[in-house]
Amino acid sequence: MTIFHHHAPRVAALLASGSMLASVATGALAQDYDADAIINIGSLYEAQNLDNIAGVQGVHQALYANSYESLFLLNDAGQVENLLATGYEASEDGLTYAFTLRDGVSFHSGDPLTAADVKFSIERVASEVSKSARKKSLSNIVNIETPDDLTVVITLSSPSISLPYNLSYIFVQNDTHEDFANSVDGTGPYELESFRRGASVALTRNDDYWGEAPTNGGITFNYFTDATALSNALLTGAVDVVTGVESPDALAQFKNNPDFIVTEGASTTKEVFAFNDRIEPFSNVTVRKAVSRAINKKRLLNSVWGDYGTLIGSFVPPTDPWFTDLTGVDAYDPESAKAMLEEAGYADGFTMTIDTPNVDPHPLVAQALQADLSEVGITVDINLITANEWYTKIYQSHDFDATLMAHVNHRDIGFYGIPDFYWGYNNPEVVELIASAETAASEDEQVAKLAEANKIMAEDAASVWLYLNPKIIVSSADVTGYPVNGLNSQFFGYDIRKAD
Repeated sequence: MTIFHHHAPRVAALLASGSMLASVATGALAQDYDADAIINIGSLYEAQNLDNIAGVQGVHQALYANSYESLFLLNDAGQVENLLATGYEASEDGLTYAFTLRDGVSFHSGDPLTAADVKFSIERVASEVSKSARKKSLSNIVNIETPDDLTVVITLSSPSISLPYNLSYIFVQNDTHEDFANSVDGTGPYELESFRRGASVALTRNDDYWGEAPTNGGITFNYFTDATALSNALLTGAVDVVTGVESPDALAQFKNNPDFIVTEGASTTKEVFAFNDRIEPFSNVTVRKAVSRAINKKRLLNSVWGDYGTLIGSFVPPTDPWFTDLTGVDAYDPESAKAMLEEAGYADGFTMTIDTPNVDPHPLVAQALQADLSEVGITVDINLITANEWYTKIYQSHDFDATLMAHVNHRDIGFYGIPDFYWGYNNPEVVELIASAETAASEDEQVAKLAEANKIMAEDAASVWLYLNPKIIVSSADVTGYPVNGLNSQFFGYDIRKAD
């Protein structure tokens, strides 16, 4: 039986996430601040609608823990804390979990939080119509019971060592709410004030919030289509903080400038050059390995990020427990790449198209790949597409040769254990290792299996993991208390303070 108890206060949890964060947060606590200030946040990741099962970007960043809460919170340090759940008990066979809900919690509409809402929310993400990337992680749930208003009992078809972690991603929503795409009825510290598609999501303080009150009067996520416009907004005071800097060129105007604070935190955002492994020539492992060896990843990283960012050689970042440095696998070696292409029957190369999201830095990355691959006889056509087009063409229809995407999620190696995921990688040994890791009896067993799966993926060149993006936050000097680690796309607003 396992029981987890109530989490520590939010500020203490955030202070634990790193020395740089601690200095930022402590500085905020030590100064006077405007408790009614509206914090303007700049982001490139537009929330195209507000529905967490619609499969669109930006929703998690704006609403997670700000307006919608989950049973558990994945905090900025990567730790799972109790939030709407005060604890749980697990059966000895790992197939039954009983979660106890926090009493006295209400939705923004005034309706009380009950077990029925939790059941509704989990089933909604797991439903046939759901496009959530987290849907697969709930597939072993066979039954959800609500014996009383404060108890949720989940029965599994097989043990799931990650269940509390997976539930930390699931927004708990009012089961009577209807228009999820355009409105919000959550339990979080902020209520939705306005949603202007393509422009902003404005959240205002929830004065009836069950927990600690936010340290500001509200937060507004303002959306920009390119990094230059985002930087200009910060320079002109249109925004107070940006959720991430997407180009090192933008940093020059902020570094060593007393009007701004530049902070680098931990990142989980991988720049992935994903093949469609279902189709020729990328169904051929030798071709994939040749392409990887043709790419000068160090030069690419330097051209995009200068001195920032990290080469990791796999889909697993250092913040994941099963990380291994695999940069030596299929390292840059264009002569070897040519020989492997000849071995695979492509001595004269081939022509391919990279469908590239039209947001920074993907177009620049695509151009660098185009230049490197041309050196080994591969002709690359670049097709710029919008985020919506990427979702329809790549994620849904699998209609592509190769694509670029920044995968932001923490502990997301499981995507390579799903053969029908958009990249189509299907190695039965990896599928089995990932599946059995989830039913592991201990964390050590889970780590060992996932580390082995990651090594096989790297040897297969399932994709090319170009680099790990840095997580660089820039704010005006009078704003502190924001999260600095990019362990997912969320951006907690409730501890941000703006000096008087």
